[in-house]
Amino acid sequence: MNTSRYLLAFLLSGLLGHADAASWVAGLHHMTLDDPVDARPMQALAFYPSNGTPRAIRIDGYPIEVAEEAPVALGQFPLLVLSHGNAGSPLALHYLATALARRGFVVVAVVHPGDNARDHSRLGTLSNLYGRPLQVSEAITATREDTLLGPYLNDGKVGVIGYSAGGETALILSGAQPDLERLRRYCLERPTDADACKTHGVLIADRSELQPKADARVGAVMLMAPLSLMFGRHALAGVKVPALIYSGDSDQLVAVDRNAEQLAQKLPIAPDYRLLAGAGHFVFMARCDQQQWLRMPALCKDAEGVDRRHIHHSLQRDTANFFTQTLGAPEPAERSAATAAARQ
Repeated sequence: MNTSRYLLAFLLSGLLGHADAASWVAGLHHMTLDDPVDARPMQALAFYPSNGTPRAIRIDGYPIEVAEEAPVALGQFPLLVLSHGNAGSPLALHYLATALARRGFVVVAVVHPGDNARDHSRLGTLSNLYGRPLQVSEAITATREDTLLGPYLNDGKVGVIGYSAGGETALILSGAQPDLERLRRYCLERPTDADACKTHGVLIADRSELQPKADARVGAVMLMAPLSLMFGRHALAGVKVPALIYSGDSDQLVAVDRNAEQLAQKLPIAPDYRLLAGAGHFVFMARCDQQQWLRMPALCKDAEGVDRRHIHHSLQRDTANFFTQTLGAPEPAERSAATAAARQ
């Protein structure tokens, strides 16, 4: 991004934060795509700025307030794609997706086939490691071609948000090359790491023809508690995009010392790295209502002194600012002409 465009994005960011963020609501568009791994149907949820009327609904146990299939607000908006964690759901990050939509971003959240809350069939396989980035790339293409969303996307780079294993996915998309030997050595050293070492450090070669594939359309990544132990300095050499990284120093699932901390030290472009005191792995998931506390208390409870609400407010604000500065600001219709003139 050149200097004048960066300054323009920064100024518009301030204006958007005080005006349009409050005037838009989050729309929700249900999408069905083709999984590039096996051509079977793949689901995605798209959150976007809208002027429709929101209503409270519950999807897969998560309460959200959205305007389903409402018209998109007039303007040109940056595209972000969200990749959830192993055996997870993108709806666990609905607070972030809807907040970004209200601030003028289109956020498409893929439900990774074979690696989601309902289907674990690809866990520990090469088709999952290398298929996830292909699925995100397919979501980028499909969203640009979507009749509802496509006309309102700007033509700039795309941002990727990755949580946990989604961080691994985001890094591959931005040019990282996984080193499978690092995983094997790690699991010999720490065999009790049940999350990373389900297959004892050796991934099942179910689709040996698949390879890690970067996507040149990706221009920035935001990572939360990233699983990144397969990437040493050499494996990260191809990552030339800015990164914002959040991690908790009490992560009980992903070892911070071998993941986020080493990643922050080895990325070619020094990231903005935020280490949250006392926070665990699940602090990045949406706050739980009474039903969720009864169903999954371990994912809802934080350590004493950790304020999940406050952390989420900071995440929403800082993520919007980060992507505004790296990808360009959302442009409501009334500002499009002024922006075009400023760029000339």
